[in-house]
Amino acid sequence: MKSKKKKPNKHNKHKTQDHPSRRYTGTLDVTRSGMGFVMIEGRDQDVLVRPSDFNTALHGDTVQVKVNGHPGRSGRATGEVTEVLQRKQLEFLGHIEISQSFAFFIPEMDKPMPDIYVPLSQLNGAANNDKVIVRITEWEKSKKPQGTVIQVMDASDSNDQSMKEILLENGFPIFFPENVLEESERLSDLIPAAEIARRHDMRDVLTFTIDPVDARDFDDAISIRTVDNGQIEIGVHIADVSHYVEPDTALDKEAYERATSVYLPDRVNPMLPERISNELCSLRPHEDKLTFSAIFRMTPKGEIKQRWIGRTVIHSNHRFTYEEVQEIIEQQTGLYQAEIATLNALAQRFRRHRFKKGAINFSSTEVRFKLDPKGKPIGIVVKENKESHQLIEEFMLLANRAVAEYVGKIEVHKKPVPFPYRVHDTPDKEKLLPFIEFAKKYGIVFDLKTPESIAASFNRMLQDVHGKPEQHVLETLGIRTMAKAIYTTENIGHYGLGFEHYCHFTSPIRRYPDVLVHRILQQCLDQKIDPDKKLEVKCRHSSERERAAMDSERAANKYKQVEYMQGFLGEEFEGVISGVASFGFWVETVEHKCEGLVSINSLLDIDDFRYVESDYLLAGRRSGRQFRIGDKLTIRVVAANLTKRQLDYEWVITAPESPEVPATSQRKPRPAHRKSTSARHPAPRNHPASRNHPASRKSHKKKE
Repeated sequence: MKSKKKKPNKHNKHKTQDHPSRRYTGTLDVTRSGMGFVMIEGRDQDVLVRPSDFNTALHGDTVQVKVNGHPGRSGRATGEVTEVLQRKQLEFLGHIEISQSFAFFIPEMDKPMPDIYVPLSQLNGAANNDKVIVRITEWEKSKKPQGTVIQVMDASDSNDQSMKEILLENGFPIFFPENVLEESERLSDLIPAAEIARRHDMRDVLTFTIDPVDARDFDDAISIRTVDNGQIEIGVHIADVSHYVEPDTALDKEAYERATSVYLPDRVNPMLPERISNELCSLRPHEDKLTFSAIFRMTPKGEIKQRWIGRTVIHSNHRFTYEEVQEIIEQQTGLYQAEIATLNALAQRFRRHRFKKGAINFSSTEVRFKLDPKGKPIGIVVKENKESHQLIEEFMLLANRAVAEYVGKIEVHKKPVPFPYRVHDTPDKEKLLPFIEFAKKYGIVFDLKTPESIAASFNRMLQDVHGKPEQHVLETLGIRTMAKAIYTTENIGHYGLGFEHYCHFTSPIRRYPDVLVHRILQQCLDQKIDPDKKLEVKCRHSSERERAAMDSERAANKYKQVEYMQGFLGEEFEGVISGVASFGFWVETVEHKCEGLVSINSLLDIDDFRYVESDYLLAGRRSGRQFRIGDKLTIRVVAANLTKRQLDYEWVITAPESPEVPATSQRKPRPAHRKSTSARHPAPRNHPASRNHPASRKSHKKKE
């Protein structure tokens, strides 16, 4: 893949000079003390804003701030918010306090915010001290915000409260507004004959879906048939969401604000109402459905001879689960076995070719929770990326790439068509160079001549260390060097996949950029291109919402891990060190993949440990004992703080290690109910838990 350099950020060409009344746009970060800081792109230092100058702004809001002429005592620029451009959050979880003539909602959140006035007519059945969700409906400057109760929570269902709290604190609304639901209900499920006539009719071609066993929205399907000269025609059919969700409608505006569905262990918070996601657009079996398709004719060896992209109508013959398809692949028998075998053979060819051409073969371990009817975890299952998953992944990649290549060749007014590409930049040199020095200790040598040679070096390293003790540490640290994949109109290629052109076309039910791709693609096919001048803003918003969704999913998974491990306080497990910091190290249990902190305070009786940053380890000054990423050891579960979503572990000294440790360390285990220490030491931003490598996605979603 040819590497294209990003254009220099015009904001960084010159040092920003602050002038009185100069206004900037940024994001308000409110500390627990109540002070605010507006983070502005292109400025080295943020702007301090006192609570009296928030002017209705809340934590996470996008605001316009006016910088004052005189800096504060610290020399930091000070300012005041002049306008709230976009709210991060309008719905909040807390409790209601009702008096004789009015009520106030008291938010329960880490960041300070004013109480919300609720008229008695807007209580909607809430009683005094009830836990409720309130939506802000209006807020005039110098007054309290006013709101309405939109749900009274079940006090006995702590799981539901916690999951909704995670969604709300990341800016995802729980409920769809009435006008959005009404608009979705008015959409007809009948497909007019005239609409079918405008499309390529694929209803007589064998078509099926492959999804997780618990999936409810099926947004992609595969068709297959043999055509002339022994060639194979394979269709990748995607739900035609843009047919139903038209620009500037209430549905479209709500979908844009959400930008993505959020997948938590016990629920999906959808981007679109269920009327669309689970009914009209879901490619359910034995139903005619409108789709947007990429159809490929290829040889049995996967050489593509012809491509066609356009709108279609399909009729799915069967709904497979991944497990069913995997069994058919392994047993070589079952429904549509020959077709599945052909698809699998082609997918594996594409996969081998992709890695040979420069895609980086990082792997990630993910888990699925077994839940009881109340949402309580009763088991944890490690997900496996098998051939059935790779089959779908490769054909989705093929379609995404084909669409991006098609649009990338089109110009309007001698300029590329504005298009929401999915890009992934080359590794960050500041992170890459220390990693390369570290890898040399294991005999790993990197070729830094070109981005392609770096990718080849990564793949060679992953192959060489597979199954060795250093595999975990090198994979973990290697992923950290990677940039984050984002949406943008500036096509710099996708480094992790090794593609010069790439976009997201295959999941419009759950990703708004895919909806944008469908609309622009149809304009190109119709040769009626209307460039969207705000497309880059929409790309940035979608990237930000994607990160918020990942934060939500990570927090919910951590909540379930802590909830599950509460049943194992005092018990011992084998684990692997997954991160190291000056205040301790994180350990992930082998059996459950549950991560907790071993605080350095719990090691004081053993030795005085110091952090060696260049080697990613803690080293004992007297004993020489080292704790390094990837080391295997035994831990004891000593605390599980569900409120803070944190686990505390304690290192258990096993028999072979005893001689290395001073006798004073042979002590009784601390009580399992001790106060959590990890609350004082949250995971740093560069900890593996915060990674955003392009290949790291949940298996219920199609990868990239």
